[in-house]
Formats: sequence, C-alpha cells, structure tokens
Amino acid sequence: MSEALLQTALNGASSNGFVRVEELGVQGMITLRGDFNSAGFAAGVEKVTGLALPALRKVVAGDQATVAWMSPDELLVLVDYATVDATVAALNEALAEEHALVANVSDARAFFRLSGDDGAVRDVMAKVAPVDLSPAAFGQGDIRRSRLAQVAGAFWSPEPGVMQVICFRSVAQYAFDLLRISSESGGEVGHLG
Repeated sequence: MSEALLQTALNGASSNGFVRVEELGVQGMITLRGDFNSAGFAAGVEKVTGLALPALRKVVAGDQATVAWMSPDELLVLVDYATVDATVAALNEALAEEHALVANVSDARAFFRLSGDDGAVRDVMAKVAPVDLSPAAFGQGDIRRSRLAQVAGAFWSPEPGVMQVICFRSVAQYAFDLLRISSESGGEVGHLG
C-alpha cells in the first residue's frame, strides 16, 4: 500500500484546549445497507464481524470490528484500514443471497476523537450539534447522526470522556476548526459537567 493512500485529510491535526481534539489515523469504514429484519442479513453481518446488529442509535464493538447503527437500513462497519477490502469481500460473500449494498467509504470520511473530562467533552459537542448530550439521554455506546454546525456528521461515545466523530473528508478542515474553537479555553460552558 503506497504512502499516498495512507494520508488522512488533515495529516493528524490536533489541538489541546480544555478538551483534546485530534484527527485519528486512517480507518477502514464500510457502509452496509440491507434489511435488518432479515435473519440472513443479521447472520451474515455477525459471521463477518463477530457482532450482532446494533440496536437503534447504538454502536457495538468487538476485537476486530465496530458496527454502528446509522439509519433503519444502514450500518457503518469500522475495521482496520489494512483489512477493509477483505472485509468488503467477506460481507459480499456472506450476504450474496440478501438484498444488500456493501461499499468501502474509508477514503471519503475524516475521523476525529475528543478526549478529556466527560462533562467538558459533552459540552464541546453540545455547542456544535443539536442533540441532548446529558448522560441520561446520550450514554456510552450511543450514536447520533446529526449536524455539526453547518455540515453532516455522526458521533458516539465509546467510553466516558471520549467522543468519536466522523464527517465527509471534504469538510474535514471545517469540522476540525469547529471542534477546536469549541474546545478552546474560555469556552467552557459547564452545563453538562
């Protein structure tokens, strides 16, 4: 694999405010569409990822993959970048008898991580997304597909004090700047902390 293929949108940009904002390295991402009510579809996904289908607005994670609910007929499968093509092939094979779409979208997305105090991380996201981010409404393993100010994105909390954010690669700089500015000192809200 050439070095050119391993470039992220912002070359690993990071910022340390009251929350750390960092662009993560390359990430294998697969859009998977199909009928969640089909036993064959569910079995095919589990065979390849080792994970059951996530519930509504949830993310499930395992050793080799993470599967996120994106809409009533769409999942996002995260795997190691080096294994994404093999995973796409395995999903296509496992779902050959199902009505399904499997697409490698790794290079079309940017991937960010916010880390710090849990309340501060929630405050940063609450300033940019119209979502109730109180711990009672948005817990560990929850995902939301929403707006990040003026652009589309999705985010989830894999553990307390961490938010992972994805957006289209074409708006990566905008998303990073938005998150960076929202996390600069003096911008603490303290509402969710």
